[in-house]
Amino acid sequence: MSGQSQEGDQAMKAFRMEGPGVAGVEEVPDAVQKESEVLLHVRMVGMCGTDLNSYRGRNSMVTFPRVLGHEVAAEVIQGGVDLANGTAVTVLPYTSCGTCAACRRGRMNACRFNQTMGVQRDGAMAEYISVPREKLYAAYLSLKELCLVEPLTVGFHAAARARIVQEDTTAVFGCGAVGLGAIAGSAFRGAETIAIDMDDAKLEIARKAGAKHCINTAREDLNSKLANITDGRGPDVAIEAIGLPVTFRAAVEVVAFTGRVVYIGYAKEPVTYETRLFVQKELDILGSRNALPEDFYQVIEMLEARRFPVDDAVSAIVPMADAARWLAEWSANPARFTKILVQVS
Repeated sequence: MSGQSQEGDQAMKAFRMEGPGVAGVEEVPDAVQKESEVLLHVRMVGMCGTDLNSYRGRNSMVTFPRVLGHEVAAEVIQGGVDLANGTAVTVLPYTSCGTCAACRRGRMNACRFNQTMGVQRDGAMAEYISVPREKLYAAYLSLKELCLVEPLTVGFHAAARARIVQEDTTAVFGCGAVGLGAIAGSAFRGAETIAIDMDDAKLEIARKAGAKHCINTAREDLNSKLANITDGRGPDVAIEAIGLPVTFRAAVEVVAFTGRVVYIGYAKEPVTYETRLFVQKELDILGSRNALPEDFYQVIEMLEARRFPVDDAVSAIVPMADAARWLAEWSANPARFTKILVQVS
């Protein structure tokens, strides 16, 4: 049976990227259940912007060949001491060394030597995987919802980094999967939340995720709209979830005096700032990376309460045999998709 503990006995199917632009379903050695780990039958995996950048050759952190995937919906089939076989779980896909400066401060999400599934080590887009018990989160969620937990936690972590409270007004740049997580995370904390994008369809999803106001910068002036919403003060928090120099600068320009700016996206080129704004406004400029266990628990709580538009946020569910074609389509038309889920088994 596939999934037995003797490596090489059998093979299993996996979606692997051999290099930029080259990906497909291959047979790989069967999963080996390691000591103190839980063997999972993978059911569905989400594709994310990291996978897209790897496909496009724009991800400096990925190594090839690489099995993709870290947004996981799976079920326990062996080794869960406190998890019955058949339990639905999702996975925290990061590693931590325990000794670097970040880990010593309890911020394992920013471990200097982190290896994320599907990036620096093989991911979950395979029939079976073996995962440490402490990385698993059981939840009463559908497969679609389980796949959305990890990407939403990235936005929830940004909301936590911003120290958002009910009295705040938050502006989020970008309504992709991570931006939607930041919008939902801000709204979950009770803040008045503003979604900013250039796509009406994505802004409508953002509204359902908790945004009270939506600004389409393709046809609306950002500064005047924010001034109207905030009585001229600007938002207390600006979260950047796109990764463009123009939005990196805009976050600093529009945020209120003594406000907080949180960056999730990576700009792919240098960003030039008017640095006097950092000082004059006495801003807190924060980075946000990955997520912590408490972010997973909060997102699961939100999803179990049915407070997120899951069906709207999922653009397509595709069989693993067609994943390469859909990845190429996403690369050609990035604005068309919010989230593509791959049905592994």
